[in-house]
Amino acid sequence: MPGRFSGKVAIITGSSFGIGRETALLFAKEGAKVTVTGRSEERLEGTRKVLIDAGIPESKFLIVAADITTSSGQDSLIAETLKQFGKIDILVNNAGASIPDSKKRTGVNQGIETYEQVMKLNVQSVIEMTQKIRPHLAKSKGDIVNVSSIVALSFGWARTPYYPLAKAALDQYTRSAAIDLISEGIRVNTVNPGVVQTGFH
Repeated sequence: MPGRFSGKVAIITGSSFGIGRETALLFAKEGAKVTVTGRSEERLEGTRKVLIDAGIPESKFLIVAADITTSSGQDSLIAETLKQFGKIDILVNNAGASIPDSKKRTGVNQGIETYEQVMKLNVQSVIEMTQKIRPHLAKSKGDIVNVSSIVALSFGWARTPYYPLAKAALDQYTRSAAIDLISEGIRVNTVNPGVVQTGFH
């Protein structure tokens, strides 16, 4: 019996471990061809092993080492996926993190450079990937899923305020993008996971 993602091609950012790795595994088990990406070669090898151990043939997944916060990393991810699989149906913007302040400052004393790093990873990379992948998803009538967090909702996080701020911005961007892109047949949604035991938390 074919899986629910049979024939689909999915890019899942931040899929070298944690929620992203499990998402890649689920999509692959459900029939999708999957591009797995992250910065750590070691963690990417871990995901490769998980996929192979689950019986996923190597022809069904692609490993791309890339920094999603860089234009070159984004371009490489999209280009290599198209070269390997010929199309893109799904983008899961999962890459994200709360980045520690370099001077160990907390709360409202955290530096602006920390704010810029957090926003670049959690929001700007999503905006850039959405813009770049839009024409490909318009062709396939595809989907974007933005992975946010429960901290974006109705309470603050005093020690590290920039992460919930970024995720709240991501939620609002998702709403705006969903309205804008539906005319091209592209659906955009967000999920807000709670506390999950991963390498990040």
